[in-house]
Amino acid sequence: MREGPPSATEGGAPAVPIRGSTTVVGVIGWPVRYSLSPQIHNAGFAALGLDWAYVPLPVPPGKLRAAVEGLVAMGFAGANVTIPHKSGAAELCDELSEEAARVAAVNTLAVGEEGRVRGHDTDVEGFDRFLRGEAGCDPAGRTALVFGAGGAARACALALARAGLARLLVAVREPARAEPLVRALGDLPTEVEVMRFGAAEGAELGEGGIVVNATPVGAAGERLPLPRLGPGTVVVDLLYRPDPTPLVEAARAAGAEAHGGLGMLLHQAACSFELWTGRAAPLEAMRAAAERALGAARGR
Repeated sequence: MREGPPSATEGGAPAVPIRGSTTVVGVIGWPVRYSLSPQIHNAGFAALGLDWAYVPLPVPPGKLRAAVEGLVAMGFAGANVTIPHKSGAAELCDELSEEAARVAAVNTLAVGEEGRVRGHDTDVEGFDRFLRGEAGCDPAGRTALVFGAGGAARACALALARAGLARLLVAVREPARAEPLVRALGDLPTEVEVMRFGAAEGAELGEGGIVVNATPVGAAGERLPLPRLGPGTVVVDLLYRPDPTPLVEAARAAGAEAHGGLGMLLHQAACSFELWTGRAAPLEAMRAAAERALGAARGR
């Protein structure tokens, strides 16, 4: 029999000891089997010598309220929230950050004193950190095309609008689904236009346009209806599998600058890490862990 404390591990990542003193966080979603978040956060905790552990928490539809109540009951410090629960989680929090209230979605829960749950959306700041910092793209005065209108799309749209985006085109299968996104940007000067998916092929982005895919399209090889791309266009696909995604391949072939979703994933994770721990996230240690995990997945 193996001796010692139990451990948290995912996808072949090194085991993380969990003791009575360990502070535990996790990721709520359905499914979460292939999430990179456990590897990313546990690498960050290890790099700073923190007695913390991050575990996957598979929660099927209909069980979200019980899961959030369980976090409080079991003494979790918080959790990330991913598909399909981001919008539902916002309705279960005792309070919301300004960003989470705007986009009506939560990707990070923080459990405070007396078990009060505060919801945050670190996708907003994470996308901004990635786009303006790592990718070196300033949205001010530009036109952007965002595919999708769910929680991640709303977060990216808010980040773009706050950074001075002039015009936002939102491509969705059903225009009514974009109404929450339009409301989230209601008091910002960015011009917003909603179009059906297929109409995106004729969209005019102008010089220095930005394209963001915040949908699952591409994960199984399906291609988006892209407008004309070229040098000066910046494309971000929030998907990070396969690597590269069909969108990233198509954009690079057209001469555009293209990025997969790993950078965005890392920066939103860093924001969550900092909310929970109060420490600056060791981003490069977290990035290395994610890249190792992706490499291992490609090798299977």
